[in-house]
Amino acid sequence: MSDTATRRDASGSEPTLGAFPQQYADSPRSSNVNLQPLREQGWAAFQQLGFPSRKVEAWKYTDTRGISRGTFEPVTQLSSVEIGAESSLDIDAYRLVFVDGVFDPAASALGDLPEGVQLAPLSHRIEDNAALPEGFAGLLGADAGPFSALNLAFAGEGVVLTVGRNVELDKPVYVHFYSTAQAQPVMSHPRLLIKLEDNARAKVIEHFNGDSDAKNFTNVVGEGYLAAGARLDVYKLNEAAEQEFHVANFKLEQDRDSHFVSHNLTLGGGLTRNDLDTELNGTNAQTEYWGLFFVNGRQHVDNHTVVNHNVAKTFSNENYKGIMNDRGHGVFNGRVYIKQDAQEVRGYQNNANLLLSDKAEIDTKPELEIYADDVLCSHGATTGQLDEEAVFALRARGIDEEKARALLTLAFAGEVLEATEIPAISQRVERRVAGMLPDRFDLEDLVEFAQ
Repeated sequence: MSDTATRRDASGSEPTLGAFPQQYADSPRSSNVNLQPLREQGWAAFQQLGFPSRKVEAWKYTDTRGISRGTFEPVTQLSSVEIGAESSLDIDAYRLVFVDGVFDPAASALGDLPEGVQLAPLSHRIEDNAALPEGFAGLLGADAGPFSALNLAFAGEGVVLTVGRNVELDKPVYVHFYSTAQAQPVMSHPRLLIKLEDNARAKVIEHFNGDSDAKNFTNVVGEGYLAAGARLDVYKLNEAAEQEFHVANFKLEQDRDSHFVSHNLTLGGGLTRNDLDTELNGTNAQTEYWGLFFVNGRQHVDNHTVVNHNVAKTFSNENYKGIMNDRGHGVFNGRVYIKQDAQEVRGYQNNANLLLSDKAEIDTKPELEIYADDVLCSHGATTGQLDEEAVFALRARGIDEEKARALLTLAFAGEVLEATEIPAISQRVERRVAGMLPDRFDLEDLVEFAQ
């Protein structure tokens, strides 16, 4: 997304920079001669923009001062850590592991890639002053907002995936970002670049988790390009620790007949901001957004999405569900924009929210902006509590009240989870949601019962 903080906010005060310029002005820049100018541009743009304050409309519900006032060390060397099997998804995939943003070759497993597929950590692609991958910083550069600019300033690690024409990747690409607890919190700025050529197919999994007492800052940027007839499925599972800061920007361009599906599942993090932006630039291009966010304790999750229908005969469908417990705060802002003369467009958007506590909060704002005549669109948002009649109906069948409420909560999330075609992910989310409900249960028993 391109919502940016101006040099001065609405009150005329300076944007929030915190200690960042002083801490990192002399941080080493990339030795790659092609990347170095972009990093300098990113740093200059970030110093001008600063962290957005809540007086910036796109950030009115999210306070970034916890990041701007923090002291996070940049990481340049791989930490020695053994990632337990319970932290990873048990799935057959091409696997890339990053510890605090640094590529871990020993924990990764790329194997033999199919012909026509290029997959590598960004650091390997830019060794020895190699040319930057095509499309790098083309969608989210120094001018794409403060966090994108900050990411570019420290760019140097991440994932580059290219799938050639008519190639279908035989198994998913699993990118595991593991965050460790250290005496001094750290920050990482990984970058994903995905390019699918004509009629290519690929699935990508982004998984964020780590030590339960980690307090780090992860600022990830993703750029995607889908050529004619290509299909990309992206699964993002965020299970970060409760004191982690997580900011993510993902932007995608789609050509004709292409298909993009996003599954955004947020269960962790103390402060999480997800920005997702799709540009439908070709006839019959379609995009689907599936989202689930569970906010517990004092967690804060802010989801901002944009779908731009730039040409005629394009399709979008968005379904985000939020579950708020304790003092958790959820935010959803979804915008569907239909350009002038983009006729025969179908665009649907829905946000449903469930409050499990009278102290939980949700701020929701679905938006439709239409400049064409022949369209079929809808948008809406609902917020409520569990249906007491449904609770009573389950109790009448011999189910105790606590389990009845838990089952109904899982059922609320079920529509999004059913769209998740990777069982290892949907089952993991089911168990995490069950474990974060107000009362603890035998998780295995509860999930088995729900199924």
